[in-house]
Amino acid sequence: MDQGIVGSIFTVIVFVSFIGVVWWAFSSRNKKKFDEAANLVFADEEKKNQKKISRSLELMSMFWTIWISVITLGLIIGCYFLLRWCLSNKTGVAEGESMGHEFDGIEELNNQLPRWWTIMFYMTIVWGFLYLALYPGLGAYEGILGWKSSNQNIQSLEESAQARIDAKEQGYLVEYDRELDFAAEKFDPIFEAYAQVPVEELAKDPEANKVGQRLFLQNCSQCHGSDARGQNGGFPNLTDNDWLYGGSGAKIVETLTLGRKAAMPAWLDAMGEDGIEEVVNYVLSLSGRDVDPQLAEAGKARFAACAACHGMDGKGNQALGAPNLTDNIWLYGGSHRAVTETLTYGRNGVMPSFKKTLGDDKIHVVAAYVYSLSND
Repeated sequence: MDQGIVGSIFTVIVFVSFIGVVWWAFSSRNKKKFDEAANLVFADEEKKNQKKISRSLELMSMFWTIWISVITLGLIIGCYFLLRWCLSNKTGVAEGESMGHEFDGIEELNNQLPRWWTIMFYMTIVWGFLYLALYPGLGAYEGILGWKSSNQNIQSLEESAQARIDAKEQGYLVEYDRELDFAAEKFDPIFEAYAQVPVEELAKDPEANKVGQRLFLQNCSQCHGSDARGQNGGFPNLTDNDWLYGGSGAKIVETLTLGRKAAMPAWLDAMGEDGIEEVVNYVLSLSGRDVDPQLAEAGKARFAACAACHGMDGKGNQALGAPNLTDNIWLYGGSHRAVTETLTYGRNGVMPSFKKTLGDDKIHVVAAYVYSLSND
């Protein structure tokens, strides 16, 4: 029998099983029970019949358990029979003999599947059954070990600690929480020790920087790049010692802990297109760019509106996060067009807070790593 035919038969068997389960689920009797469950769940609290709800929900759970179990176990059993079929010789040609096919000088022989391959296939089938017996994988069945990926029914972060204690007291094997406990026990003392060292001093510690780099890659590289050189669009380069809010250890910690929210207002309504063109020429002249001198001179007078944040000399203000306009380092691009867009439409930059994500001790280590990038 051709392997394609066998594959088609196997597909038909799975499809028929699928239709059978669907028919069972949506037969008039069962469908009525499911509808009753849905109606009861959304009925008024006073009219609910708790016993019926419980029974209906159990029925729904049983349906999905059967559904998943039939498909999962059916596929594993199907793989076993398919393997057995492939190991049988139904070609009418003795093993090791030619099949009568030749292409490009290569003759096809009637050889069985390699023994090592067959043994490994059997092992995967056995492993599949063992796994499904020990761990959850068949609908509502929890497995012999009662393993859970995490605690259930946790309504808030504040309840998580008590929920974990309750789960352990009930004897659950909550693997994810065990991993968290193990990590906390092993690594928290290390981070606590690092937190006692000033950022500027910790930045000289190679081992601390390795830890900080890993945390940076996990949490910061999406915006600032894996090399921390940033990118156009409002993601600053962290290696050039040009800081919007200050590059001291304390300021970097502050930025990571609280986040930043910057706003550059749009000036089109206040200045008009001609006024913006004049200011653009003046701003570009501050960093030594070639501009129209007459437009730049007119823009200098208009720049007084910008000086409230950037200063009269255009060197910025770290207290406000206003960038230095004289150093030719541009957060959103320094071309004539990019600066025009900034003045016309404004900019809104957001740096998220990592206090909840990392905590104070890990923020301290990341800050030391970032500090080291521009203070080698």
